[in-house]
Amino acid sequence: MPTGGRKPTGAGLSEVLVGLLEAGVDFILVGGLAAVIQGAPVTTMDVDIVHSQSPENIARLLAFLKSVEAVHRRLDDKLIEPKEEDLSGKGHVLLTTGIGAIDVLAVIERGRSYEDLLEHTVDIDFRGHTLRVLDLKTLIELKKTSTDPKDKQRLLVLRETLRQLEEKYGRGEDKEDSEDE
Repeated sequence: MPTGGRKPTGAGLSEVLVGLLEAGVDFILVGGLAAVIQGAPVTTMDVDIVHSQSPENIARLLAFLKSVEAVHRRLDDKLIEPKEEDLSGKGHVLLTTGIGAIDVLAVIERGRSYEDLLEHTVDIDFRGHTLRVLDLKTLIELKKTSTDPKDKQRLLVLRETLRQLEEKYGRGEDKEDSEDE
């Protein structure tokens, strides 16, 4: 998509994550990168996050986005910076920055917000920070209801990745539940 001739510097998606973490933004990593970080062999071109919509967190997120010169991804070449009302609404804010693309989501499938998703996250040590990532099991549940063909294709890969991880590391409560059946 055109972005006024602005292109990411190629620094990578990890720089977006580090920037968010260092800015103190409360968010959950969702989407393709969440799957990749948990071992799924998929590709992604952006960082998808669901953020806390507290006024303080929106202020931190907005400051970070300004620091990386974020603009809305658009079909034309207009450069429109995100505003507080964009981040406090219930929609998706699709942005490009000098360091990579980021999709800032208020909610994901079934209207699940940051607070709704917290209990379905895993904490991952990422470059000296704790990164909250939506767990594979929940990612799979959400992809089951998606109508996006890309999500349907990824579903098989995500299921196989989860199966391999459970086989390698054990299944905890799920294993006990299946043995009782």
